[in-house]
Amino acid sequence: MRYKNLAAFIEAGRDILAKGPIAIVMAEDQVEIESTVLHHLNIGFRAVILLANREIALSQTVEDQVHRVDYETHVPEAIQTAVNQVIEAAVGTWMYYGFNAEYLFHPFCETRNVRDLLAFQTEERRDALLSYVIDLYADDLIAHPLAVSLDTAMLDRSGYYALGRPDPANHNHPRERQLDFFGGLRWRFEEHIPAARRKIDRIALFRAKPGLKLRADYTFSDEEYNTYACPWHHNITTSVVSFRTAKALKSNPGSRYDIHDFKWHNSTKFQWHSQQLMDLGLMEPGQWF
Repeated sequence: MRYKNLAAFIEAGRDILAKGPIAIVMAEDQVEIESTVLHHLNIGFRAVILLANREIALSQTVEDQVHRVDYETHVPEAIQTAVNQVIEAAVGTWMYYGFNAEYLFHPFCETRNVRDLLAFQTEERRDALLSYVIDLYADDLIAHPLAVSLDTAMLDRSGYYALGRPDPANHNHPRERQLDFFGGLRWRFEEHIPAARRKIDRIALFRAKPGLKLRADYTFSDEEYNTYACPWHHNITTSVVSFRTAKALKSNPGSRYDIHDFKWHNSTKFQWHSQQLMDLGLMEPGQWF
């Protein structure tokens, strides 16, 4: 079904928002929207809310499976504004947010769906999961000038690191159980990436609660949501494998002509399997085996 704006969806879709888990996908352009939608339906989300400009075209098959909302996706903090509106209307519901050409992976997602994951996380008394946004890129930029190719997708197998996250309210001492994570294309081509956008961590899966706000840096107003683990043991983390950075670097006139290849000696073919991401240390099962 299609809605003229987000307010109209929230008013008509309260039953949808109450059931969860739901996925919010913002389509910034036409690239791989349908594969993104189908991926998140296949891993177990009960509904996908697609935020897209009116001119975005979808096949009827996919249009019938999503709740499409006409939305201006190119205004500042467009995703934060939308997520915060949905949070207010969906208290208690687990949700994911991301963009087109991004695909959420969780440990053992080939045999356990996202509802299984969130049931376990709820039992762990955790209301959020840390995700690492792992850059994907086509292996041949001549054949794929937008750097997007599902069949030949590559990722970096190393080059990731973390730094303590300073707390301005506590003399910039590191926050407890919070880190800023870096790596991938945002690290290798950092001269083309504003400093505020170089982090690759995102709290992509969370449970809505009253007063919760998603901030511009993809952290939440409740600092416990921004932690990578609870105080007593490790928790599950997830990965969002994403062509978004590669696509931006090859679309932006300031970087397009400076980059001829994304491959380097630490590139490896992405196998589209959670085990590869766990083997590379790009997500972990925590206590879930």
